[in-house]
Amino acid sequence: MIPITKRLVEFILFLFLLSFVSFILIKLAPGDPVKRMLQVDEVSVTKEQIEALREELKFHEPVYIQYWHWLKRFFQFDLGNSYITKQPVLSELLSRFPATLMLTCASLIVMILISIPLGILSALYKNTWVDHLSRLFALVGSSIPSFWLGLLLIEWFSIKLGILPSMGKGTVKHIILPSLTLGIAMSAVYVRLLRSSLLESWNEDYVKAARARGIKERRIFLSHVFRRALIPVVTIFGMSLGSLISGTVVVEVLFSYPGIGKMVVDAMIRRDYPVIQGYVLFITILIIIINIFVDICCRCLNPEIRLKGVEKR
Repeated sequence: MIPITKRLVEFILFLFLLSFVSFILIKLAPGDPVKRMLQVDEVSVTKEQIEALREELKFHEPVYIQYWHWLKRFFQFDLGNSYITKQPVLSELLSRFPATLMLTCASLIVMILISIPLGILSALYKNTWVDHLSRLFALVGSSIPSFWLGLLLIEWFSIKLGILPSMGKGTVKHIILPSLTLGIAMSAVYVRLLRSSLLESWNEDYVKAARARGIKERRIFLSHVFRRALIPVVTIFGMSLGSLISGTVVVEVLFSYPGIGKMVVDAMIRRDYPVIQGYVLFITILIIIINIFVDICCRCLNPEIRLKGVEKR
């Protein structure tokens, strides 16, 4: 119970600090959201209208008072309303989140299908042409910016071949190009990580002891080597999952994909502060939940972590 309580207190303090810092930074950003709201339809406005709206939104109050009002609404699960659409921020985030979650899952499937076979083959056939080819793929894949890879895929499959759509969301075809863009970029990292983890696990003493007892290589690989090699992979996987769910901004904008990443970019352009603030808090909570889940997975994969936790108590 003590570690859970400690983690919960750390979570609340971090969330409070992050919300305060992000709120201050958003307020310090250049641009006037009031003028942006009144000039949406490019209609001229008077100073009286600007001041009236500023008074309505309580922009005349000190920043810490504005933050206090926002914090009270937050404790009531109210992230405020969008300045532009006038809709609740939480409902807009939840309406866009399934699209980003779908893109995340598709990208992870592409990454797994590429990285796990290449990483295993590269470790099994070390210093062969298979290893050199997979390492070349990892080097090139990690060097190519995701937006440039996305542009290449659009050029090949949308413009020249005309077999896949380059923007929007609707059918399965719409998600292929953005998921390939993200999946290929991520798999380059995981191929190298899985290869190095497998090679390191093969040199452990418990693997040599298992061979000495006459255990088959396949069983040693599945029960010991591969399981131990997954620990750093799962840790990095949690970070990748958090970055994907937070909205792969560049890819969503590039493919005009209606996820939360594109939504927050549009909010920044429009100076829609409640949407930006709500996005920061929403994604932070998701990432913390993912990290807790990753910790649980690592404890399941490696009994030593559980034993160390028991010894500390």
